[in-house]
Amino acid sequence: MTSAARTAPRFLARSAQALTAAAAVADVFRAVALRDHYLHPTDASLHRSGLISMAFAYLMTLATVLFLVWLARSRRNARELAPEAAVPSTGWMIGAWFIPVVNLFAPRRVVLDIGRAGSASWQKRETTLVNLWWAAWAAHALVALVAGRVAPGSMPCLVVTETLMLAAAVLAGLVIERVTALQGTAPGVQVSLRT
Repeated sequence: MTSAARTAPRFLARSAQALTAAAAVADVFRAVALRDHYLHPTDASLHRSGLISMAFAYLMTLATVLFLVWLARSRRNARELAPEAAVPSTGWMIGAWFIPVVNLFAPRRVVLDIGRAGSASWQKRETTLVNLWWAAWAAHALVALVAGRVAPGSMPCLVVTETLMLAAAVLAGLVIERVTALQGTAPGVQVSLRT
């Protein structure tokens, strides 16, 4: 029987993908509700935007936790599949997401290192996929920050910001899928729907 570290984490991958998609969709509704409240401030619009923002915060928190749990499992797989590879420590893998300025570039490198170490089949297209995901995510954060200060309530800014958020969510789902699939095809790794 394989150890948990030698099992491709399909269930975690699917859960992280589903919650990431749900959080991205909730973010669209949140942005629209906030814009509506900004343009037409009423108690009803404040209540509606508050509820949607709260739902988004819960979904995004759950998506983040599941993504990090999936990444930790993928890291363990990569470590076992390629003990000599440069795979980040668990502390750095998690901390890289939360340290200001470092979180602008380090998480991308963490995902690339785990992906490369966990599969001999890692190619340029996988690196490109990770780079596209990270570019969409970083662009979303930058545009949202600038738009919130320069043009709050602007429909063009809202469309660009939320398009980037949805693109980042789709690309994150593809990154999760690709890393999990490549690790699942590595010799000695079994695919489990339970982990």
